[in-house]
Amino acid sequence: MAEQRIVMTEKNYEKLKQELETLIKVKRPEIIERIKEARSHGDLSENAEYDAAREEQRSNEGKIAELEYKIKYADIREEVSDTSYVHLNSVVTVYDDDMDEEVTYTITSVTEADAMNDKISVESPVGAALLRKKVGDTVKIDCPDGAYSLKIIAIK
Repeated sequence: MAEQRIVMTEKNYEKLKQELETLIKVKRPEIIERIKEARSHGDLSENAEYDAAREEQRSNEGKIAELEYKIKYADIREEVSDTSYVHLNSVVTVYDDDMDEEVTYTITSVTEADAMNDKISVESPVGAALLRKKVGDTVKIDCPDGAYSLKIIAIK
């Protein structure tokens, strides 16, 4: 089974590599040192400091594995400045007829998505529907509650 590629920009790819390096070369040794220190206090069965350090170690190793996966399967896309169509890093203003409102989204990679700040992934239903569309186009978004439409009114 082929692994799914993760779309991102070169800038985001480099940011992930730097974060991975920090977790491996800085945070991992710090956690190991804290575990070593906690072990020196004796009985591990009642040692909250040891338990906390081990939990942080599990969390850090999980984050390392996640970043290694994203880096390994990165599909690096060139940053495009063309505003005639929607692409990675476009800022798109759409009109939602059902809600009678305008919303502005930034189309990002999966690793940069932040729904609370209207940064949506190119792989999300809305992001995927908007890709390669132009001002004036209407896109249909299918969701569990039914479909709805968005009209593109501006691209930056």
